[in-house]
Amino acid sequence: MNRQTLDDLKRQIPLMGYLQAHDWNPARPLSGGRWMGLCPLHDDHQPSFLVDANKGLFYCYGCGRGGDVIRFAELYHQVKFPEALVLLRQWRGVEHSLLHEAARFYRIQLHRHSEAFAYLYQRGVRSWAMIEFMRIGYAPGGCLRGWLMQLGHSLPALHQAGLVLGVGYDAYVRRIVFPLEDNLYGRSLSDEAPPHRFLPGAKGGLYAWTQVRQYPEVILVEGLFDCAVLWEAGFYNTTCSLGTHLNTRQFRQLCDAPRTVYIAFDADVNGSGQHAAQDLSRSLRERGITARLVSLPEGHDPNSFFVQGGGNARQFQSLLDAATPLAACLDQPQCL
Repeated sequence: MNRQTLDDLKRQIPLMGYLQAHDWNPARPLSGGRWMGLCPLHDDHQPSFLVDANKGLFYCYGCGRGGDVIRFAELYHQVKFPEALVLLRQWRGVEHSLLHEAARFYRIQLHRHSEAFAYLYQRGVRSWAMIEFMRIGYAPGGCLRGWLMQLGHSLPALHQAGLVLGVGYDAYVRRIVFPLEDNLYGRSLSDEAPPHRFLPGAKGGLYAWTQVRQYPEVILVEGLFDCAVLWEAGFYNTTCSLGTHLNTRQFRQLCDAPRTVYIAFDADVNGSGQHAAQDLSRSLRERGITARLVSLPEGHDPNSFFVQGGGNARQFQSLLDAATPLAACLDQPQCL
């Protein structure tokens, strides 16, 4: 097996997701996306197990062992390297099958729940073609577990994938569901639940990057509903990072060819979205990528610009035309 194949396997199975699927829980966060917790490899009583989620590496200060997800599988299952690879491939295959079946189930449920369609309409997703293209579904809660078990998936496998909670209930309840590359994103319809939820594991790369990367100019937004309304408006060169902080893979994707990136992050009143856009522009500039900051009206994101603000494609194109070339004004406060 060559190095590229091993790297692909490790990318497909994020260390943090694999650890959490095997009942490891972080005790406290550290800086830089690192976590400490009890070591699952020995009898640990104080958190000594360090996980760097960004690098996909672990190290235990108690037993002195460390490495990547393959090394962890070797140690945890007490097998040699070839057997660890087999176990990881098997685990990845079961999880992928589960996610595919869960996404299919959620798409079936979307047709049966008017409140889901009402929410999509409210958020500006009004085209059936767009719903089909994004494979949007709906999780009513309470019935996914039975469906998947009828298909032959075991309850422990559902727990490992994060689709079912420890008490046996569906993890996603009253959520609009978007299938991602290696995950499922759920947006709550209820104000009483956390609005955003992912299954254990990484959020993956930029959304629909295979289609978007062909364009010399790319629009980057934070969320999937931002992406949806822009696609509806004809801006098919739009992708989203599912938040303002790009992971390593997403950043590399933006830099995989010469292009101009229009960063259309939320115009939060506290300025957090625009500050994140400014930081991203600095990093892109260092890689030779041209970045421009799209200035939305204060308090708006691309979705609300169209849905609540009454904006249209022509007006958004005007914002793109007026976008600031960040490389020329990185140190000017007015560019924030």
